Amino acid sequence: MIANNIRRDIYQAIADPTRRAILTLLALGALTPNAIAGHFGSSRQAVSKHIQILAECGAVDPAHNGREIHYKLNIEKMKEIDIWLERFRKMWEDRFDQLDNLLNDL
Repeated sequence: MIANNIRRDIYQAIADPTRRAILTLLALGALTPNAIAGHFGSSRQAVSKHIQILAECGAVDPAHNGREIHYKLNIEKMKEIDIWLERFRKMWEDRFDQLDNLLNDL
């Protein structure tokens, strides 16, 4: 029997454009699966699968409110991605600074 608490990789999860769009929606506030599905042209089941993957990697957290579940963005998980991207951001900023210096010298 396979355990249900499988942790997926956040980078594989955000590789999908639909899941990135869901994260963008949730950055504005918590939403129910039906509210999220209303923003997409796919079925509620397809959107639920995307939400499940995002929850399994820790990118979103469910909050139970009576019979409804609202999903919210896990900011700490997004910070993990930001820290990883920071290396590349710094590298590109340095390269653009070098290009600016070169162009100013011309």
